[in-house]
Amino acid sequence: MGFNIESLFDQYGYEVLFLGLLLEFIALPFPGETTMLYAGYLSYTGVLHGWTALIWAFTGTTIGMTVTYFIGLKAGMPFIERFGKWVLITPSKLEKTKKWFDRYGNVLVFIGYFIPGVRHVTGYFAGIIGSPFRTFAAYAYGGALFWCVCFIGLGHAFGPQWEKVLHAIEHHSWKLAVAIVLLIAVIWLVRRLIVSSRRKARS
Repeated sequence: MGFNIESLFDQYGYEVLFLGLLLEFIALPFPGETTMLYAGYLSYTGVLHGWTALIWAFTGTTIGMTVTYFIGLKAGMPFIERFGKWVLITPSKLEKTKKWFDRYGNVLVFIGYFIPGVRHVTGYFAGIIGSPFRTFAAYAYGGALFWCVCFIGLGHAFGPQWEKVLHAIEHHSWKLAVAIVLLIAVIWLVRRLIVSSRRKARS
């Protein structure tokens, strides 16, 4: 297994969950799902305590997301204003994106944990567009708790079969991503239809 998760847990225990998940959101390519599934398996065997593992995982995840939010808030917009034109990010495009994020971004922050690559950028982006911290925290921390409970819970529930669960998730993760995109598209379309019907009713 890449990263040798077993060896890391043997040496550092719960700290693997905290530091690994924290650093994953900032920069380190760390296998968060694998680590939590294995931690769940270790709780199944009695090596780790499940609730303690959940607390360490949740704390590392939320701190990592919070750090990315404030990096985006403090450094993101100045960077985009200076270099955005070189990557075709114009002020008008940024404003449109901000309006989209105000409507649907919070849902993406919550469910983005389950989409590889997405969870690593939502915190930065929320900070860049100036999303209110309380709103961001509510969705980010709620999503983090749900994510950690799911993977540690699955590892505990399936015990020795945890690697088969991991392979199944990796094999079908693209289907989840497609389903989420379609769900967001449907929500957007329904809202457009409702707004359009209300305008017609007034006229």
